Amino acid sequence: MAKQAKSAPAKKGAAKAAKSGKNDEAARKVAPSAKKAEAAKAKRRGTGDPNKKRGSKSGPVVAEIPSGLPGSEADLAEQPQFEARYPGSGRLEGKVALVTGGDSGIGRAVAVLFAREGAAVAISYLSEEQDARETQRACEAEGARAMRFAGDLGDPKVCKKLVDAVVKAFGGLDVLVNNAGEQHPNAEITAITPQQLQRTFQSNIYSMFYLTQAARPHLKRGAAIINCTSITSYQGSGELLDYSSTKGAITAFTRSLSENLIEHGIRVNGVAPGPIWTPLNPAGGAPPEKVANFGDDSPMGRPGQPNEVAPSFLFLACEDSSYMSGQVLHPNGGTVVNG
Repeated sequence: MAKQAKSAPAKKGAAKAAKSGKNDEAARKVAPSAKKAEAAKAKRRGTGDPNKKRGSKSGPVVAEIPSGLPGSEADLAEQPQFEARYPGSGRLEGKVALVTGGDSGIGRAVAVLFAREGAAVAISYLSEEQDARETQRACEAEGARAMRFAGDLGDPKVCKKLVDAVVKAFGGLDVLVNNAGEQHPNAEITAITPQQLQRTFQSNIYSMFYLTQAARPHLKRGAAIINCTSITSYQGSGELLDYSSTKGAITAFTRSLSENLIEHGIRVNGVAPGPIWTPLNPAGGAPPEKVANFGDDSPMGRPGQPNEVAPSFLFLACEDSSYMSGQVLHPNGGTVVNG
């Protein structure tokens, strides 16, 4: 599940909420023990066991995060694993990649893996500056050129500014990863307000459309677009009605865009992750008990880690998938889906 990118219609209220949330968060923080700090550091290095379930008798998995606000890696007691697990082989050497929602979660893992494979990497994010700086640092540690850009992708003007900044900094654009998004669980359809519905569609699908429009003039033959959809696009979700609807739209958009661009030599594919441990899960407002058991109902009995999903994006971005377009890969822990 992808990272949050809030919509333009709720910008003013969101800014106030974010300011309040940061103050509340600061008041709640408790200094971790040396043991927990070292464990978190190991997780950030990507050295943890992906088969180990989250949580323990010592405390909750995640600190409280205000519902609907951008999630942060720093708020998670157990850090998502993002670092690549194998040496790079130059599969994106000389390429320029833009990853939206690249500050944390799946987006961070994709950005770092692309950097390891030789790409210059730009990431966009809403307001999570600390996470974005860490992603940029991790990309540069791989020897790659990297940049970050803060902005609300629900605004088409921001999308154009983002693309222009990337092209100016790196001289072009070869790979576009549309990964940013948000979710807000609701048990009842009547609880979904018009404002929430608008924001979710604006963040998850409108922003993808706007950014692709802005990027299109710069995408030449051989370029690749990878859209992040979701397992909920195929299975549905009773508590993520608006979110799963946008993911279904993204799947259709991916197939249609492939038909539109294939004659120009531009491939368009998608990735539909299952339950992946990222800041989006608690930030979306899910009850603590659901967060604690997140992913346990997958066939593998655990959530996936971002660095288990990133290789799917790499495959679709490089020439290894040169005969694939209009397709969707499913790193979802063993769930069988059709389509």
